[in-house]
Amino acid sequence: MDRSKWLILATGLSVGVIAAILVKLGNPLNMGFCIACFERDIAGAVGLHRAAVVQYMRPEIIGLILGAMLIAMFSGEFKARGGSSTFLRFIMGVFMMIGALVFLGCPLRDVLRMAGGDFNAYIGFLGFVAGVATGVYFLRNGFNLGRQDYSHSNAGGVVLPLVFVFFYFLLLKGTVFNPDAGGPLFFSETGPGSMFAPIFVALAAGLIVGVLAQRTRLCLSGGIRDYILIRDNYLLIGFLGIFAGALILNIPFGFFNPGFEDQPIAHTMHIWNFLGLYLVGLAACLLGGCPLRQLILTGEGDMDAAAVVAGMVVGAAFAHNFLFAASPDGVGIYGQIACVVGILFMFWIGYSYREE
Repeated sequence: MDRSKWLILATGLSVGVIAAILVKLGNPLNMGFCIACFERDIAGAVGLHRAAVVQYMRPEIIGLILGAMLIAMFSGEFKARGGSSTFLRFIMGVFMMIGALVFLGCPLRDVLRMAGGDFNAYIGFLGFVAGVATGVYFLRNGFNLGRQDYSHSNAGGVVLPLVFVFFYFLLLKGTVFNPDAGGPLFFSETGPGSMFAPIFVALAAGLIVGVLAQRTRLCLSGGIRDYILIRDNYLLIGFLGIFAGALILNIPFGFFNPGFEDQPIAHTMHIWNFLGLYLVGLAACLLGGCPLRQLILTGEGDMDAAAVVAGMVVGAAFAHNFLFAASPDGVGIYGQIACVVGILFMFWIGYSYREE
């Protein structure tokens, strides 16, 4: 392998190791990093949904954005840009989150779940590959959401990162304005939202992974897309590294539990594990990046990616307020309908936004 592939392999190993350590320090099992789950927790923390077990301002997300932004500024790669079907990207982000919460995890958590022995995650991974492959079909047939415009000012590119800095300040203060009603931050007392690594450790982990992911362009949907299109395995090597790094520590930590049953924050409805990540893979391919990549692009000043991130946070609120989100007991009828609607919506967008 050339130097760049060794670098992304080392990045993947580092991310996997950091994820396992975060679990050891308090994060939920198989959830050292989960972009969708953590954005869902943030949506709950600011009161967008009232699912009491998933409310916490996750410092890892804040660190990912800030780490990417700082290294992009240092390397001269930070540039505010946007205007490529921005509102549509927001809606696609909503559906991408719904798919993730039907599965119970983003592509990054899917890899971490596989490294923890969760066989349900392998079924989800097959769905994700199928979704990206469908997206590649649309790309080959001229799919394009339009060109971005570059702003004369970089101010727009720092707005969402600054919002998350403000959230981190509220987290440090443990801010509760109204002791009776709660808010502006809500904190879970039980469930996954009550399980977290120390605040400064979680922020540092996010910063490190944000820097590494920005420098290597780490993206699972991009890796599958590139391999299908041009047989380039560069990005896939990074996720092999994540799997290996997490597995190496999961075994001595006692986190490795092979099987379908009794997996942490997972369900065994195989068709919906497949279709949930199918929707995520299809949306990620059409959007140009998986949930992790959207955060990194946001840190680089991409306001269209910021719209996707905002859409995912709002999508988490819809998922819990409208009972779309799965639970360890499975996926309810509303979640099943929402997942199918999301897939049909992505097909409609894929066919509608084709260049002649």
